[in-house]
Amino acid sequence: MKSKVAGIVFVIGSLYYILAEAISATFFNSSIFNTYIFHTISELGIPNANSPLFWLMNSAFILIGLTLLFGNFYRFKDFIVKHKIICYILTVVTSMGVIIVGLVHGGNPLTSGYHTLGAVMAILGGNVLLVLISRSMDEFELYQKVTLILGTIGLVAFWIMFFNMGSVYMPVFERLSVYTLIMWSFLTGVYLLRN
Repeated sequence: MKSKVAGIVFVIGSLYYILAEAISATFFNSSIFNTYIFHTISELGIPNANSPLFWLMNSAFILIGLTLLFGNFYRFKDFIVKHKIICYILTVVTSMGVIIVGLVHGGNPLTSGYHTLGAVMAILGGNVLLVLISRSMDEFELYQKVTLILGTIGLVAFWIMFFNMGSVYMPVFERLSVYTLIMWSFLTGVYLLRN
């Protein structure tokens, strides 16, 4: 029963995030193509005229953070057999980072440092967590291999983004490094529902 509950939470949390971003991007003050290519996810959460549905995007950040926290500690922790303490710490760091991003908006010089800190905690911490999880479970089968691939892609995309912050295509690498976590959340939901 615990696996089903956690699985449903993971699936709903990840789908809500994807839908909330898509809807927020649709109403952003730019074409949907330009929004996804040239505007960061954080811009969708800034309360201004460009993003009338900023509250929807911020709710998605907060919900995915709570999803990771609940799902990992309620049930998924039982699948971790090695490096438990580090996995717990990284889960908290990642979850708190995403929640900070949802609560503290970018674009404000007074708070942008906290927003950036939250983003680094979420993206870097989350993708390191995926790599660690893939090597901390009892087996190394398809689920673990896909988790390792997602974490590796996320880390590579994060470092490309980090060293190309001024690039016009930086938002693409940001999304690549974030979507690995969302895809893992959905995958983990399915994995728990099947186990």
